[in-house]
Amino acid sequence: MLYTAFIFGLISSFHCVGMCGPIAMMLPVDHQNSTKKAFQVATYHLGRLTAYGSIGLIFGALGKGFFMAGMQQQLSIVVGVLMIVFILVPERKLAQYNFSKPIYKVISKVKAALGKQFKNKSYKSLFTIGLLNGFLPCGMVYVALFGAIAMQSVTYGVFYMLLFGLGTMPLMSVVIYVNSFVTPSFRNKIQHVIPYVAVFIGCLFILRGLGLGIPYVSPSTMSLFVSEGADCF
Repeated sequence: MLYTAFIFGLISSFHCVGMCGPIAMMLPVDHQNSTKKAFQVATYHLGRLTAYGSIGLIFGALGKGFFMAGMQQQLSIVVGVLMIVFILVPERKLAQYNFSKPIYKVISKVKAALGKQFKNKSYKSLFTIGLLNGFLPCGMVYVALFGAIAMQSVTYGVFYMLLFGLGTMPLMSVVIYVNSFVTPSFRNKIQHVIPYVAVFIGCLFILRGLGLGIPYVSPSTMSLFVSEGADCF
């Protein structure tokens, strides 16, 4: 299921352009030196990947806890349902429940720290901008985290979020180099595709949890149980 993270990252990057595009366009990079600019952009992305990987580490650990408790099938189904619900429920409806309210002070501090970094053109600042950018609230990241927690492994949870981040990199890089590459009308068209992709991925997680015996899609119930040691008879 790791491949779904990269695919979702590619598609959701059009959403990222709308939400985080302004941050990318304002990066304090050297527009006169193409080589230096490439390294600066890579440093910014490295910061984002570090943030995503860190969050994946936490949610991967949670997923491993469910796995060790023998709840991997149920968790996969629940995660798939949550992905679908999160996408299908209108955004204005979700806005009535401010999930980030308990940590709004932390988010405000992150935004304030992010603003200060734009005054400095050092690689440290570019990495910090990417890092803080990755920790900002984002609906697409939330959906990806549902997938990370269903990976049932700390390592796979980290990889899932890293692949999601890698999927967002191509378009976000293009935006930095060519601000007018993605027009509002084109971005709006892609925005309509994102829910279908997220629902499709959610269905894959549900199918995996059902254990219908379909290779690579819904493996049998017995193959979902993996032990660390060999069983000798």
